[in-house]
Amino acid sequence: MQIRIILLLLAACCLNSCKDFLAPDSISTFDTDFVFSNVDDARKGVNAIYVPFGTDPFRSRLSNNMTGNTDIERQSGWTSSGDRYQIWDLEALTSNNDLRRVWNAAYQAIRDANIAIEGIQASAILDSPDALTSKTMYHLLGEAYTLRAYWYSMLTFHYGDVPNVREAPRAGNDFFLGKEDRNVIMAQVIQDLINIEDKMLWADELPYGIEQVSREYTLGMIARLALQRGGYYLTPELNMERSSDYLDYYQIAKEYTEKLMALKDRELPGDFRQVFLNNAKFISPVNDDILFEVPFALGNGDVGWNIGVTVRGGATASHDFGSGNNYMSMPPTYFYSFSPKDKRRDVTCAFFEVNVNFEEEFVQGGISNIAQGKWSRYYLERGPGAASAKGTGINWPMLRYSDVILMHAEAENELNGPTALAQESLKRVRRRAFDEVDWEEMVDNYVTSVSGSKEDFLAAMVNERAWEFGGEMIRKYELIRWGIYSEKMAETVENLKAMADSAFDGVGPYADLPDYIYWKRDESGKFVVLNPDTKIAAAPDETWNRESWLLGLRSETETYQPWITQDWRNYIDEGPKPGVARYIMPVPEEAITNSQGTLSNDGYSF
Repeated sequence: MQIRIILLLLAACCLNSCKDFLAPDSISTFDTDFVFSNVDDARKGVNAIYVPFGTDPFRSRLSNNMTGNTDIERQSGWTSSGDRYQIWDLEALTSNNDLRRVWNAAYQAIRDANIAIEGIQASAILDSPDALTSKTMYHLLGEAYTLRAYWYSMLTFHYGDVPNVREAPRAGNDFFLGKEDRNVIMAQVIQDLINIEDKMLWADELPYGIEQVSREYTLGMIARLALQRGGYYLTPELNMERSSDYLDYYQIAKEYTEKLMALKDRELPGDFRQVFLNNAKFISPVNDDILFEVPFALGNGDVGWNIGVTVRGGATASHDFGSGNNYMSMPPTYFYSFSPKDKRRDVTCAFFEVNVNFEEEFVQGGISNIAQGKWSRYYLERGPGAASAKGTGINWPMLRYSDVILMHAEAENELNGPTALAQESLKRVRRRAFDEVDWEEMVDNYVTSVSGSKEDFLAAMVNERAWEFGGEMIRKYELIRWGIYSEKMAETVENLKAMADSAFDGVGPYADLPDYIYWKRDESGKFVVLNPDTKIAAAPDETWNRESWLLGLRSETETYQPWITQDWRNYIDEGPKPGVARYIMPVPEEAITNSQGTLSNDGYSF
């Protein structure tokens, strides 16, 4: 049976939620010396840090909605003035409620992490003569440091420089902190994890496995945070820059990916689809691909509600699986960037949805609505109820081992070029993506072909990470740290236009791709596409349904669909500075008001 940490968060010692980190709730009613005086209560105290994962700011917004438009995931922010639409369109206001709630959730988690860190460090049992007690307490300390580092990573990605709160709230503290340089914050949290990781426990030593922070997740996070710290970022002057010491952080990423690969290596599971089906089957294997996943109790979590293959439910439905939508679709440029032999493609991109009769059929919206196929309430073993929507209980993966391997390849390349070491890490990930019979062509020969220079290998890494992690909503952060966010958006729009032109004119680089898709349900009721990769004159018989495909990229013969020209415009040439995506969001007005003058929205053309 899957054990859910979230179920423990109702324990009596969990801390009151805060409205804003600048005006924290009083902790005078808590005796932290008591809470952290024994392992069981200390566990509950650390559990408090997990609470924001189970709230809307994370489960719906930060985990997927706030990742915005990229070259592999998209949504039309210009069609509404609602909070999430403002974020997608890079036009968020200081009154944006999503930004306010994410800001407050982050500082709630940071506050509770600070309380746990100080409480554990002061605990008499941290260095207990009982080895198991001491080991457990040090691991709990590592959990607290790691969760705090995650939230600071998100804050600096979304808001830039932010207040750096590293002490538990108590009388006499300065609660009105100004902004700290994001590079200072990131350097600190990376060092925190370096200092603690060797005292932590592996997932297979923990009671909740990959449903809680483990040593392997912390090692992977050191690398991920180091690449963030060593990558590009947007300055208040709207320039993309990177720190002069960036290679030091690539060295950290290389060192700690290699450490994890040396101490706790594992084969990537051969079935790519099963990695994500496990989430819907409530299976959380240790020593597998996923290193940490946010555990949602049944009745919590939005995976399969606002992300994944759509299921049409409601009062007229003949099934008990309820309703689930997909807020972020995949542009066809992404689908056709894959090799047709790549097994990841049809796991990641779905052309179908599930109707009220519980039948698979062609997705509504066609080519503008290719679904994220890794998740769906449709994959649950049992329907949660005809009227259900949110709260599927499907876990959300935070970091996978394939990510660690690819970070190793990227760091090694940046430091030393496309060495045999870097090439082998890239090959490890690609071997799972292709049948063994294709390894010579699609793995060995391919990797050799992209290893002529450091620049070529990095370009291959940009592609590989797209193919491996599509729909997992980390692409935005990668495009930022590579400094190519606006460039890749412009490339996506140009390729979409070229696809539309090829479909209508019958010439050009995409002329052989399907103008129409032919589909049907096979004898088992499964959705089948006849020609996903090739234009054909007609289907072989009348059992096939025909749907517009690349022809659907134009609304008229000479007019591109508005989502092509509108979705990314503020990322390319209509934002405050052409060629720069202003991904930084304004500090919420509530935080500014409560700061008593220490915070403001200066720079970024706000």
